[in-house]
Amino acid sequence: MPTTTAPPRALTSLRRLARQRSVRITAAVWLAANFVVLLVAGEALPFGWPGVPGSTVDHVVNTNIGMLGIFGLMAVTCLLTRHRVRPDLAARAPDLAATRRETLLLLAYGALGLVVGFFLARLFGWHPFGLHLAGSIFGTHDHVAPVEAMTWAGYNVVVYAVMPLAYFRRKYSAEQLNLVSSDRRGDTRVIVVVLLIESAIQFATLTTAFGRLTTGQYLVGLPLTFVLYLAGAVLPAMIFVYCILVPRFLKLTGSTATTVILGGITYTLLHLWDAWTVLTSPANWLLSIIFLFFTYFGPGMMKTVLTVRTGNAWTHVWAYHAVAPHTLIDAPHVVEIFRVR
Repeated sequence: MPTTTAPPRALTSLRRLARQRSVRITAAVWLAANFVVLLVAGEALPFGWPGVPGSTVDHVVNTNIGMLGIFGLMAVTCLLTRHRVRPDLAARAPDLAATRRETLLLLAYGALGLVVGFFLARLFGWHPFGLHLAGSIFGTHDHVAPVEAMTWAGYNVVVYAVMPLAYFRRKYSAEQLNLVSSDRRGDTRVIVVVLLIESAIQFATLTTAFGRLTTGQYLVGLPLTFVLYLAGAVLPAMIFVYCILVPRFLKLTGSTATTVILGGITYTLLHLWDAWTVLTSPANWLLSIIFLFFTYFGPGMMKTVLTVRTGNAWTHVWAYHAVAPHTLIDAPHVVEIFRVR
């Protein structure tokens, strides 16, 4: 009798993933967004991006290439963790009723934080406070004062990290909040490999700090950038999304894929006030929202994958946030803000 060969496990996993409704919907929306940009935008996008110039077609192509790169990093992460005992993040959340209540309240709190950050910043004539400082990654033509940068970092770390952590730490252990490692050697291997690959990608595709600063600026600017963005972007995202919300998303959905998608959406929405967005017309509103997702949805999903596969939110901090991209890319911006010579 003829024998049949079972498909490879990876192929089976991909087929199972493709059958999930959340994945199909996300893929369809992503594809539709590409067509909308090409139909609505002109030859050039309306955003002031001095750090990443290019035509509309260039940005659409680069966005999709970047997403393929993120999928590659996800595959590498899964490969590196394939022999590990998968942490049960859903078990780290409370019962369904409490999880639902905490998730809704936390999302409402995050929305309130964005609203207050908008009006507080505008009160002082600054850029609205989101998860990124004005000029991050894309550059900016606007002046950012040192007091704005420090207030942005202070506001974000208090609102999205210190206060949520203080509240939830009274009720949940460090393990339940994804704050400890169950496999330090395995986590270190993931961090080193992902960081090296992502850093290489950024050196090949983006303008990094290296070769652009003096020795004195490196000695001051790199540590200053690291600390500023650790407070203003990295720890807020880590605590708010990956320590607290991700286990609750998994508990509510029962699906790793849907949890990864929700992690990407939440991370994106925390960047709602990015300074490069243009809200002067319905078309520009639409393009701004689409490119917020084009920019942050993939990285938000990658951070979620790192957290789900390791059970340790610190893994994404060192592998895919604090050093790459921010310290590598944003050091010249911070050097300019603080006039480091």
